[in-house]
Amino acid sequence: MTDDTTVSFFDQVGGHDTFQRLVDAFYRGVAQDNVLKPMYPEEDLGPAAERLRMFLEQYWGGPTTYSETRGHPRLRMRHIPFHVNPDARDRWLQHMRSAMDEVQLSPMHDEMMWDYFSRAAHAMINTFEPTPAATIGPIAGDREPGSLGGLVPGN
Repeated sequence: MTDDTTVSFFDQVGGHDTFQRLVDAFYRGVAQDNVLKPMYPEEDLGPAAERLRMFLEQYWGGPTTYSETRGHPRLRMRHIPFHVNPDARDRWLQHMRSAMDEVQLSPMHDEMMWDYFSRAAHAMINTFEPTPAATIGPIAGDREPGSLGGLVPGN
């Protein structure tokens, strides 16, 4: 008999395959969202999905690939260039809730993960201004590559 306290959350929920399914389901929703989709610099959401999957896997006790390839997560800093208001937070949470419902974790794991997502999403709010009509993503021409808040390929 094994002691579940020594098994990571990552392993308890099914490892890489579970996180891949979660992120795939999440980004299917984001791709159709007229507020969130413009926040992603790449036309193809694949790179963003990979970054989120690696981050979540590491956060929940899986491989440390995220930090090895991108450094410290610095979630607030990485989200500063984006217009993250309560509407964006709520949409993000809506798509993540749908993804979690699709993955169907055990009630305990679902509650733990949802608590984290709720707290993290609230922490990313950086404005209470309404969503601008034109665009909510960063305007690349206004930032030097590699500057704080700039979008650097692979970061």
